[in-house]
Amino acid sequence: MMLLALILIPILAAVAIFFGAPARLTTLGAAAVNLVTSIAAVLCQSCASGFSLQVLENPSIHLSLGIDGISSILLLLSTIVTLAAALSGTCPEGKEKLWFGSILLIAAGAIGAFVSTDLFFFYAFHELALIPTFLMIGILGRGDRKEAAWKATVYLAFGSIVLLAGILLAAGQVGSFAFEDLKAIADVDTQKNVAILLIIGFGTLVSLFPFHSWAAPAYASAPAPVAMLHSGVLKKFGLYGLLRVGLAVAPEGMQHWLNLLLVLLLCNIIWVGLVTINQKRLDLMLGNSSVMHMGYIFLAIAALIASDGKIQNADGSYTLAASAATLLMFAHGISIALSFALADRIEAKTKTLEINQLGGLAKTAPRLAFLFGLAGMASIGLPGLANFAGEVMVFFSGFEGWNQTKDLGPVQIATIIAIWGVVISAVYMLRAFRHTFQGDTLRSTEHATDLSLAEKAPAILLAAVLLVVGFYPNILLNLLK
Repeated sequence: MMLLALILIPILAAVAIFFGAPARLTTLGAAAVNLVTSIAAVLCQSCASGFSLQVLENPSIHLSLGIDGISSILLLLSTIVTLAAALSGTCPEGKEKLWFGSILLIAAGAIGAFVSTDLFFFYAFHELALIPTFLMIGILGRGDRKEAAWKATVYLAFGSIVLLAGILLAAGQVGSFAFEDLKAIADVDTQKNVAILLIIGFGTLVSLFPFHSWAAPAYASAPAPVAMLHSGVLKKFGLYGLLRVGLAVAPEGMQHWLNLLLVLLLCNIIWVGLVTINQKRLDLMLGNSSVMHMGYIFLAIAALIASDGKIQNADGSYTLAASAATLLMFAHGISIALSFALADRIEAKTKTLEINQLGGLAKTAPRLAFLFGLAGMASIGLPGLANFAGEVMVFFSGFEGWNQTKDLGPVQIATIIAIWGVVISAVYMLRAFRHTFQGDTLRSTEHATDLSLAEKAPAILLAAVLLVVGFYPNILLNLLK
């Protein structure tokens, strides 16, 4: 019942807001309760799991909920970012119901997707989260918000339809929607078909090249809480799906498309990385940076595919590649949410996010500069921050099991090329920090004020998580044992 409560609390809070409950206070209360409940659920996974309610008999569809090591970490990510998102941004006057209600519904959908153990509800909860995302971008976004909302809608609808086809084909072959019944499809040709559908479907939702161009404009146009929740949390749905579903039903099919996946993920890292360097706006730079870093997590998944495709060892512990993907999903989610929260504050104080119109902001807003620098260093992979541990594990996983007496394989070559992404990340992030916070104070920044206590609260929460996991990654990795 604990996991069911995690889904119902934000939904009921959104309904209460619709009927007149104080929007901000209700949202903060629901987010705080959910964070505490999620920690309790993770500490006692066996106590939290096990809820099941039959919805349809034929086909057999159950609202069944449960968590294991991977899903418990993604659950924590969801509730932490939800609380930070509820504290972030500036709600337009008169739009409180839409603003805070959407935050809660996106959170409910993300949590529901990560704790569902039935393919139908796994898919349905994700679609629930997308609806308020589109509405928030189109109605309360900034810049070319309508164009960004429509573009995201078209791409994500395409991805969802392809994904649904793959899920239905897989469930039809396996004979069940339940995660516990998922097994390799007997026919290899069918595995290949399912695998490519899942790669395209999940890949589009994650912004895998070449289905990535919706992401950066959508995040740049979205209100800060939506950018934080989608880039930080909801985007991990596709990666989680490949780990949980793709490798279970089509391991040989995934191996068939491995080289294609390696080429696409390298395009994410190198091509999109170079595009990120060329960005002139801070929000578009962060959006493209998020797309770029998805390539590293795909690399861990590719390493997993190249091995036996199993995410767990014989003793029940998770493989290095699966652990690397999970840890980096968490770390990226926290760091990109922090970056978007602070970019929103920069725009609020300077009225611009054009990099060439910013400068010397550290002189008037040193706390903002420190926290943004922390988020930037995490994105680069600085030791002592959570992303470092995840990226190092990803690179190690690329060589796991490699026999040094043999030639380099496709995964090892891709890993060597992917390491150059660290250099690209350093170039664009340090350049953005220098132009924004250092140098001469420009007219847009000379009267900017530092973060208030209320503005610092979500940033401090996310920064603390980055530091704790960075210094002691086993706090999460122990959940994968």
